[in-house]
Amino acid sequence: MTKTATAPIRILLVDDHPIVRIGLAALVKTLPDMEIAAQAATGREAIELHRKHEPDVTLMDLRLPDVGGVEAIRAIRAASPDARIIVLTTYEGDEDIHQALQAGARGYIIKGLPHDLLTDAIKRVHAGGRYLPQVVKQALANRTPSNDLSPREREVLVRIAQGKSNREIAAELELAEITVKCRVSAILQRLDVGDRTEAVVTALQRGLLHL
Repeated sequence: MTKTATAPIRILLVDDHPIVRIGLAALVKTLPDMEIAAQAATGREAIELHRKHEPDVTLMDLRLPDVGGVEAIRAIRAASPDARIIVLTTYEGDEDIHQALQAGARGYIIKGLPHDLLTDAIKRVHAGGRYLPQVVKQALANRTPSNDLSPREREVLVRIAQGKSNREIAAELELAEITVKCRVSAILQRLDVGDRTEAVVTALQRGLLHL
């Protein structure tokens, strides 16, 4: 009886840096049980190529032009609920991880980790499991949901990072200046920081804010 060869795992690579895609593609080519189905440089391209090629596993960066990684994950999962997506990114803040998993990612790998973790993640997610390395699990364990910012507080925080005063923020968001002052105070309290600069630094570290 002839043994049937196992079909290779077909992978969609999504990253806006060509060098990263070239490196990942080269890695995959060294593995006998995996192959590249397609490569995308933007979020919109990822959504379209996923629909066209129906890959087994998608490796998705979070920082992408036009449509961000989290939004792309949501769109892909809306069209293909069984889509198996692994985030591969430099972002290691607890909020980045939380948002990606909430959107439907089944794995989360930080760029720079040993490549064998990536191959293990692909195989596990392809088999229907999830893959979160210890550093990612620790970041999630340290996350405090009560510190979440509301959408309006995030809008204020973005403008704080831009160096805008309460008056400028109020004018831009069409709010009373006293309302902005209250929002800023709430942000400082939720992030457990003493001033606006600390708020921006903490938000960047957690992935609540990206510059």
